[in-house]
Amino acid sequence: MNCLLDTHTFLWTVFAPDKLSALARATIRSAENRVCISTISFWELSLKYALGKIELENCQPDDMPALAAQMNIDIIQPTAQEAATFHRLPKLAHKAPFDRMIIWQAIQQSLTLISKDAGFPQYQKSGLHVLW
Repeated sequence: MNCLLDTHTFLWTVFAPDKLSALARATIRSAENRVCISTISFWELSLKYALGKIELENCQPDDMPALAAQMNIDIIQPTAQEAATFHRLPKLAHKAPFDRMIIWQAIQQSLTLISKDAGFPQYQKSGLHVLW
């Protein structure tokens, strides 16, 4: 399975794996799965850190890409085509821009999004696969 971690899922994977569901934890740990994080998540973490909305344990946002690499989590970037076609994502109740970009990237790259976000399943009709 090819998976994309939502931002909170990545943070929990690094700092608080007990917060992950048993299925999410097993999926992330399985060597059979490709697990990815988007550069969009690093941008979100950096912004929220700068605004004082999140605290990180003994590290800064600058350390997150190296932590992902140490955990064998692939770092992916949105493509130019994904950015250009982002307007096609339906405007449902979920309005957080970083979440919407991650949703679109998962749909476009056929990645299963690992997230606890209750708003994400409403994008299943648009092709999103969510696991929690």
